[in-house]
Amino acid sequence: MSHHWRSYAKINLYLDVLRRRRDGYHNIETVFQSVSLYDELTFSELPEDIVLTCSRPELDTGSSNLICRAAALLKESTGCTKGAQIHLQKNIPLAAGLAGGSGNAAAALAALNRLWQLELPPAQLLACARKLGADVSFCLSGGTQAATLKGEVLYPMPPLPPVFFVLIHPDIQVSTPFIYTHPLLRRSNARPVAGFSSSFRRALRALKESRWQHLVFNAMEVPAFSEYPQLAELKGQLVKQGCDAAAMSGSGPTLFGLFDLCEKAEQAIAFFRQQYPSLGCTLVQPSSKGVAYFRESFSEP
Repeated sequence: MSHHWRSYAKINLYLDVLRRRRDGYHNIETVFQSVSLYDELTFSELPEDIVLTCSRPELDTGSSNLICRAAALLKESTGCTKGAQIHLQKNIPLAAGLAGGSGNAAAALAALNRLWQLELPPAQLLACARKLGADVSFCLSGGTQAATLKGEVLYPMPPLPPVFFVLIHPDIQVSTPFIYTHPLLRRSNARPVAGFSSSFRRALRALKESRWQHLVFNAMEVPAFSEYPQLAELKGQLVKQGCDAAAMSGSGPTLFGLFDLCEKAEQAIAFFRQQYPSLGCTLVQPSSKGVAYFRESFSEP
């Protein structure tokens, strides 16, 4: 019996970088949004080992992969001795600022909890997710959520109205540690009151009122655009195509434009495919989930 799951990509509608922490990480304030682009994962039980395969041969499928780390963490924390055969059909671009790997890890936690009949409650799965990475915590539940500290403290927000996102995927490798240490990165000196800074409170009001131009923001754009001017050019083209707001997701390189009408988003997709044929571009909508159980089958992964 094989269990089929989906893990959804995320974008950052808002991302501000606060002070550096003693552990070397930075506190952030962000608004996560799941979108309808997803990877597909198939799980079937093995006697003991964790075996991961992937549709993208360049992806490391060894013990350092977040999926394998999630499985190992579950086994260690529960004493489970079972194994699993896992196949990953990779549709989300690699290292794109879309939390593809984090979503895969979240799906592994949820799927193996079910496959191995561990019956761990959501709070315990969330504790495991936090050990794997800040984005993994969000990806377990997904939807629209504000987040603080490293991104692991989550505040569910009302879902977005029907909007459309055009995702642009440049063939550029952006190092997250490099962006965090870049001299042009503006770190906010705001001192949050009751959890949120005043600028983040304004952004959350804009979110609730669908004032996209007052919400969409990414502090990492300045250093990223200074190193990769093509990203600034592509964002400008998204704006010219009539989106309501545009930004880079995470540390990049994926950019997104938010459109209120599907027709406008489709026109933008057509423009980019004609003018930038080597670019990847995807039309998506908000997703209410970060991971989802899809179906069972008796076929092999």
